[in-house]
Amino acid sequence: MPTPEPATGETPLEHERAYVAMLYERLDERRRDTARRLADVLHGETVGTPQALTERDAAAAMYTDRLAALRAAEHGLAFGRLDAESGEVRYIGRLGLLDEDHDYEPLLMDWRAPAAQPFYTATAANPEGMRRRRHLRTRGRNVVAVDDEVLDLADAAARVSGSGLTSEAALMAAVSEARTGRMGDIVATIQAEQDRIIRSKPSGVLVVQGGPGTGKTAVALHRAAYLLYTHRDRLARRGVLVIGPNPTFLRYIGQVLPSLGETSVVLATPAELFPGLHARRSEDARTAEVKGRADMAAVVAAAVRDRQQLPRRPIELVVERQDVRIDRDLVNAARSRARRSRKPHNEAKRIFRTEALRLLAQQVAQTLGGRNLLGKLDVEDIREELAEDAAVARELDALWPTLTPEQLLGDLFADRRKLNSIARRIPAEDRALLERPAAGADVPHDLRWTHADVPLLDEAAELLGDDGSAARAAEQAALREEIEYAQGVLDVLDLEEDLDPELLRATDIVDADRLAERMQVRTYESTADRAAADREWTYGHVIVDEAQELSAMAWRLVMRRVPSRSMTIVGDVAQTGDIAGASTWSEVLSPFVQNRWKLEQLTVNYRTPAEIADVADDVLAAIDPGLTPPTSVRSTGVPPRAVPIAPGSLEGSDGVLAGIVAEERGAVGEGRTAVLVPAARVATMREAVLGDAAPEDPEDLEAPVVVLPVGASKGLEFDAVVLVEPAEVLAESPRGMNDLYVALTRATQRLSVVHAADLPEPLKRLRRA
Repeated sequence: MPTPEPATGETPLEHERAYVAMLYERLDERRRDTARRLADVLHGETVGTPQALTERDAAAAMYTDRLAALRAAEHGLAFGRLDAESGEVRYIGRLGLLDEDHDYEPLLMDWRAPAAQPFYTATAANPEGMRRRRHLRTRGRNVVAVDDEVLDLADAAARVSGSGLTSEAALMAAVSEARTGRMGDIVATIQAEQDRIIRSKPSGVLVVQGGPGTGKTAVALHRAAYLLYTHRDRLARRGVLVIGPNPTFLRYIGQVLPSLGETSVVLATPAELFPGLHARRSEDARTAEVKGRADMAAVVAAAVRDRQQLPRRPIELVVERQDVRIDRDLVNAARSRARRSRKPHNEAKRIFRTEALRLLAQQVAQTLGGRNLLGKLDVEDIREELAEDAAVARELDALWPTLTPEQLLGDLFADRRKLNSIARRIPAEDRALLERPAAGADVPHDLRWTHADVPLLDEAAELLGDDGSAARAAEQAALREEIEYAQGVLDVLDLEEDLDPELLRATDIVDADRLAERMQVRTYESTADRAAADREWTYGHVIVDEAQELSAMAWRLVMRRVPSRSMTIVGDVAQTGDIAGASTWSEVLSPFVQNRWKLEQLTVNYRTPAEIADVADDVLAAIDPGLTPPTSVRSTGVPPRAVPIAPGSLEGSDGVLAGIVAEERGAVGEGRTAVLVPAARVATMREAVLGDAAPEDPEDLEAPVVVLPVGASKGLEFDAVVLVEPAEVLAESPRGMNDLYVALTRATQRLSVVHAADLPEPLKRLRRA
């Protein structure tokens, strides 16, 4: 039990420094012990059976994950303390630590534990049995400040709260800190409305709607960590998938879950959910919107059925000197039998082939004098002869081919006649956007497909299924390699000239095939590794961030990953920038769960200063006057400004834009500055702003200055933002006003709007620089 009060002559700060130093000593002990156990597992002697090696790998993975969690707790190990009215003291931190020398008394309580919840929810009006909440502010391993909140209603000062925020001093310090280019966790400053969402039950679909700066992403990630802590037995087996809008966003949030001790979560964009494909082909937004429509599911299904063909005219063959006729009636009967099985195309092919061969065997038997003259064994012999005939196999394969998703879509998009026939429900002008020539053999696989193609490929994969040939081929290739290696081992042993000829040799006991079989060992992989590599993997819980951007086809892909519909959906329909994206949550979810979903609202804007939020609210009103903006809780005293420049100055060599950016960068010191520009200007603006100083990765968010298209800034935040030509941002997309709203709400400190064209009407209140 921690000592509740400082010793005589010891200040509260000194007391907390000593206690936290002791916690770090215990953390170091745990790290050393775990590292030692891992080393013992890796270097210990193990009987080389597949089971023993697999168990060793599993133990090594367990200790590796535990060591990673202990290392992740280095920053901000302990950040809070609760003093109960009963005199009990609870220290709150990133993970739990027990005193193994004194009956395993808790020294530090994991923030996700039920007993830690009052740290986030207790108020003076409802203290939940607590007397005081203390927030520990640390730098490295040292406590640099303590902030106390008295929760005793007897204290008049505690009864009055102007903001309704918990740990207000710590919260304001956190949101005012300079950004680093990486999202930080909010584990020390979670607010009551956020905590309620984080700790809600995992079952069903939970939609978290919130405006810019309300902490939607942070809530979603902390919810993932909480669910893995609370429901680890279930979720550890199936895993948690976090879906983000683009790779830049995923890099930005990539450190949050590891810092909370969770390293087994899969992070991916919708375009990365088709294993083995990294789609890099570009296409215009209108084409992507057509591919994202729900009607495309029916188009893909029709394309599959179209490949289950009937012969235009009878196919005449001779097998073992017997005439064989494959006509429409025979093929239609076999096709109907295969379709009635409701199996995917490639799996149903076996039924089609079996039925066609049966009907052909009956046909031949009838020609030979009728089935009554031939026994069942005779008819079966005929069927086997037909099955072994190459010509029959070739014709049946042509009528019901084995297909890959890539073959199906590639052939469809390259054939205008077939596309017009199959996709009749798509208007003609939109069908034309889908056309593209077949990719040549020299075109890399990744450059054949766009992000919008991935949900279509996944849809096709679901309808086509797997006939097992790919898995069998991979398994056979691996076995051949093992046999070749094993044979080499045996050959070396046989070359030993001094071996007594009377003694048994290795090759007298085992051959290469048997030795290879014994050598085969399944490599242990974590749940996250196995899930990321398996298209058919179903997750225990799925979190979708910036969910308003997903198309109808992308939602079908996501829903296949979580048939239990245990989901957290996070977004803001007012920020929808993709023309294939959502206008309402009901529109998104009704096809999958009807009205069986719950909506939670985040209402407080922690990121955007009130001065900038006032301007953004005007844009929000232009999007939809009925939308209520979140309430900003802080002010910087620095109003946003409009900076008019002469036409042509942006690309000019006079450095006008570079000078404006340098001014903003100087004002935020060690913080991060973003220059947000229309997509068509990205290349020229990077040259004008960064020149030779441009980083190798143009979207490196840890660089002091980054130039991004407005669409790529969604979900990100910067100390200062320079928005270039808002009129062009509006003109670039049918949802340009939404994009403008996103751009205006990325800044935590300062905003400048640079323009040569007239400012859009909603920005007229901007102060002219």
